[in-house]
Amino acid sequence: MLKINILLPCSGQHPVGGFKVIYEYANALVQRGNSVTVIHPMILDAAEIHDYQRLRIKARYYKQRFTRQHRPDPWFRLHQKVRTLWVPFLDQKYIPDADIVVASAWQTAEWASAYPEGKGRKFYLIQHLETWSGAHERVTATWTLQFHKIVIANWLQEFAASLGEASTYIPNGLDFGAFSMSNPPADRDPATVIMLYHDADWKGSQDGLQALRLVRKRIPQLRAILFGVPDVPPGLEDWISYYRLPEQALLCELYNQSAICLATSWTEGWGLVPCEAMMCGAATVMTDIDGHREFGIHEKTTLFAPAKSPERLAENVVQLIQENELRLKIARQGHEHVQQFTWNRAVDAFEHVLQAT
Repeated sequence: MLKINILLPCSGQHPVGGFKVIYEYANALVQRGNSVTVIHPMILDAAEIHDYQRLRIKARYYKQRFTRQHRPDPWFRLHQKVRTLWVPFLDQKYIPDADIVVASAWQTAEWASAYPEGKGRKFYLIQHLETWSGAHERVTATWTLQFHKIVIANWLQEFAASLGEASTYIPNGLDFGAFSMSNPPADRDPATVIMLYHDADWKGSQDGLQALRLVRKRIPQLRAILFGVPDVPPGLEDWISYYRLPEQALLCELYNQSAICLATSWTEGWGLVPCEAMMCGAATVMTDIDGHREFGIHEKTTLFAPAKSPERLAENVVQLIQENELRLKIARQGHEHVQQFTWNRAVDAFEHVLQAT
């Protein structure tokens, strides 16, 4: 049995794809007899706390510790044996001794690099090149720290190699118990499109909304379904529905209502949303980016369009609506293609690396 600490960069109370991956690993590892603690810090950089903020932050910290709001309930169900910790920040004094410590976001790797041996052998689960949240030099410097690096995508492994760093490639697993096809693609309204809405620019949601409005001009019966964490976007037309923080069962139902999923990011480590849509039988239109090429094959499992190109995204959506056989082919082949990404395969590889290194 291994005693494993996993470091997250903040609270897990809101849905985040990268957090979901980590929670899936935590659940699977405890079911295999390991001890897992997922550690959530209230803040990442203690130096940024000004004196006048300390009392307010301390009060908020103790309130969330009491209410356990740092946990992912209810959007993700952690196994009862997975321990969670809510700590002020990731200083070693708050970190239990363990056999292994797994950093996630680049800031957690900076903290873990200073931990003594008693905190465990050091691993770094890299799910993206996170330059949107830090200076390029500072982010990439964490890739050269003395950790065993595990990457979720081929393009991340190639980037590590460009820095002279070895890494282990383990593609994500997918939750086929939560997301599956219950409504045959042939029975769906071809003009129903689903899309994640996110307020980070690099998620491309504004491109997606522009694309949907261009499609609507050509196909007046278009119906769009948006879901996400933010409040309802301003100015949505009545043909666009928005679901804020839908429960997993409802999200699966929404995917199964949709003929097409539009994935608009400018960058991704691994695009979980289009994978979930493919699991549920939706055909996909995706931006042609590294994190979508891990499972997207143009004109076989998806239709690619350049990032930041609402016009090309719209053209592809129109094509799938108008060419029913193409939509059904891409939906079928996409659904078949993602079946290989099982959690059993991912956890087997992950646990082997932890045990062997």
